[in-house]
Amino acid sequence: FARFLDSSLQPLVYGYGRGTLHELRAREFGRLAGTVYLDHAGTTLFPQSQITSFMKDLMENVYGNPHSQNISSKLTHDTVEQVRFRILAHFHTSPEDYTVIFTSGSTAALKLVAEAFPWVSPGPEGSGSCFCYLTDSHTSVVGMRKITAAMNVSSIPVRPEDMWSAERQDAAAAGDPAGQPPHLFCYPAQSNFSGTRYPLSWIGEVKSGRRRPASRPGKWFVLLDAAAFVGTSPLDLSVHQADFVPISFYKIFGFPTGLGALLVNNRLAALLRKTYFGGGTAAAYLAGDDFYVPRESVAERFEDGTISFLDVIALKHGFDALERLTGGMESVRQHTFTLAQYIYTALSSLRYPNGAPVVQIYSDSDFSSPEVQGPVISFNVLDDHGNVVGYSQVDKMASLHNIHVRTGCFCNTGACQRHLGISDEMVKKHLQAGHVCGDDVDLIDGQPTGSVRISFGYMSTLEDAQAFLRFIIATRLHSSHGQPLPLATPGEAGAPPEDSEAQNTVNRAARARGSSSPLEDTSPHSGVWNNSPTAVDAEGLCPPLLEATGTQQTTSEKAADVPDGDLRSHVITNLFLYPIKSCAAFEVIRWPLGSQGLLYDRSWMVVNHNGICLSQKQEPRLCLIQPFIDLQRRIMVIKAQGMEPIEVPLEENSEQVQICQSKVCADRVNTYDCGEKISNWLSKFFGRPYHLIKQSSDFQRNAKKKHGKDQSAHTTATLSLVNEAQYLLINRSSILELQQQLSTSCENGKEELFPMNSLISRFRANIITNGTRAFEEEKWDEISIGSLRFQVLGPCHRCQMICIDQQTGQRNQDVFQKLSERRERKVKFGVYLMHMSLDLSSPCYLSVGSQVLPLLKENMEHHDIPATEKCQDASS
Repeated sequence: FARFLDSSLQPLVYGYGRGTLHELRAREFGRLAGTVYLDHAGTTLFPQSQITSFMKDLMENVYGNPHSQNISSKLTHDTVEQVRFRILAHFHTSPEDYTVIFTSGSTAALKLVAEAFPWVSPGPEGSGSCFCYLTDSHTSVVGMRKITAAMNVSSIPVRPEDMWSAERQDAAAAGDPAGQPPHLFCYPAQSNFSGTRYPLSWIGEVKSGRRRPASRPGKWFVLLDAAAFVGTSPLDLSVHQADFVPISFYKIFGFPTGLGALLVNNRLAALLRKTYFGGGTAAAYLAGDDFYVPRESVAERFEDGTISFLDVIALKHGFDALERLTGGMESVRQHTFTLAQYIYTALSSLRYPNGAPVVQIYSDSDFSSPEVQGPVISFNVLDDHGNVVGYSQVDKMASLHNIHVRTGCFCNTGACQRHLGISDEMVKKHLQAGHVCGDDVDLIDGQPTGSVRISFGYMSTLEDAQAFLRFIIATRLHSSHGQPLPLATPGEAGAPPEDSEAQNTVNRAARARGSSSPLEDTSPHSGVWNNSPTAVDAEGLCPPLLEATGTQQTTSEKAADVPDGDLRSHVITNLFLYPIKSCAAFEVIRWPLGSQGLLYDRSWMVVNHNGICLSQKQEPRLCLIQPFIDLQRRIMVIKAQGMEPIEVPLEENSEQVQICQSKVCADRVNTYDCGEKISNWLSKFFGRPYHLIKQSSDFQRNAKKKHGKDQSAHTTATLSLVNEAQYLLINRSSILELQQQLSTSCENGKEELFPMNSLISRFRANIITNGTRAFEEEKWDEISIGSLRFQVLGPCHRCQMICIDQQTGQRNQDVFQKLSERRERKVKFGVYLMHMSLDLSSPCYLSVGSQVLPLLKENMEHHDIPATEKCQDASS
């Protein structure tokens, strides 16, 4: 970094000169210890002192509704007006020139302009108004054209290159716009896709007629979309007098959210048209007659209803904190640009041994100046052959290193198309292929549908930048003996070196909060618990659970007896169910089937105090909770190291149950709380309030038909609290190949870093088969196990949970990375299964040792088994 600063052709500034940036991070952003947050263009983060000051203000003052006339209401009104003045001062203007209209966000501000602008529809006397917008605009700008279209006003998209190359005219050539229709040109001060900063000089040039977005006679007005720009840069409206400036405050302060503003040039305010009127906007009106007189103030005329006045008051504390911590927006601009230029320089120089670039950066600049480039870098990672690594895979890998990035097109399809070379026809084709904005479909026919974006904020540090670079280097480049280069340890991520005083401050703050790095287990009970789950035989109802010990070896021995040499045979070697979603496996030898899969598989889940389902991605120590089902006693026994076992009934008492609503993979499900006793048990183990809930027995959740398989109505799967399907099957041959990839070379040959059983447990499957070839299961269409038939729905796309050791709760990124390399960047492992015509009129079982008969589509007619045959024990 020092060499980078020395080699720069212009002065670069890092930090704010008021103590070290590490001290600021430790004092104001201690919650970031161990985290690298690089999505400030999405939202920046609020400092602790801002919230403390705001809460103190609320505790000491009474703020009433500003539409009332009492003392508390007068205090609110005066405070809000003072904040309006503070906002205008921040943008170097005054109430004489601009009015602040509070909105629910910058999108609402844009919608307000589209509805209120004095558009002129075309007629016999002229072509009317036109709405022009830069194609590198946010969705919310492009969406304005639907409102203008309803008024018969034409919309014209303008490419950035056309605006840059537009010939400048002198004022005389522009002609007299008097009596001509008004036109509106919208463009972003900063692209939220690439960080390109478009010239603010365009404002004056377009308004004066010296630069025209379109060849239309009339008077041009300019809307400057400043939402992405003002979070890291000053904006001087006394120099660049745009007519409309929408802003979003969480981009600047991080808090409050859901509050924006439209800054309106007062010279245009009288032309704005208002149709709807709501609470507080009317000076007078009649309920029984079409009589309405608006308020004189522009702000009062357009702020329908009561504004979010407490959030507005919070802005005062945001401005105070920002100025106190940074000294002002010019300092923020210099600091964030220095980090962005450093990362750009480093990423641009990264090469594979064959000379191929590691990343492709999408930019209109060479990051030479903060005048032309914001602290945003959009890119895609490439392999050494120049193929794009899907942004979803990069995002998952980054999450394993606790690095937070943004992926996709960032609500900016125009810029995404231009930089990635995606045609209009391709966008439509992608939609037909199932890709929609915001999903994780990152590659179609090998072509990227979006990119990765990192962005810096005023509290970003050099360590954040370098942790990100270490992540890219370690996951893409390897040392000569094939091992990854050293990575940042959890303590290094986004924090100063371990021996610095600032780091010690961060650590002390984390300890004071009782928190820990997501990669560490700091519970007093967090030692490795070596008691493996007990394998249970459910034949005729299992024996009392607490007496069924020592049977894990029996299962392993039975699995070992299965002949692996017979290439024609596939045999079940292990059966697992997971009674509590994301908790430890319960291994069985023989187990009954229910309508939703293995009986009681994923029937329960752990939720937080807000009722949100938890997974190991948020709480890795869930894997240390070990449930055991005792069918004879009709209970589930739950164990954890350092805790007394606790019992939970298998079925609810319908007379006492209170149904509550929860969500699993966007599906709303009916559940009930399993009681205060188990809640206290979980809360004690995890150190925060958690609850155990169970899916209601009378609630039916159907699987989504999105696997491309032909599913008739009568074969639609019903699901428990699983994510995708009733069963998940994996093949030992596939595990073996992955294990060989993960083994490292040493003097004595291969060192087994990941034992077979450890790897199997990471993939959390129900059915393990011995297999014959790696990944052959992905070619199956159906399987038969005895008289039972299962449809293969497709592969399981994996997330970072496979990196969690199910015995310790610790993470290791190698598993995800190696699997990504082996599967051509798509992390797929195992296949989903669904019952076919399951008949539960008599007991159905799956058993270890049962033969599995895979059916390929072209061979299915040769192996058809009557679906009406009664279920029985599916053993060979």
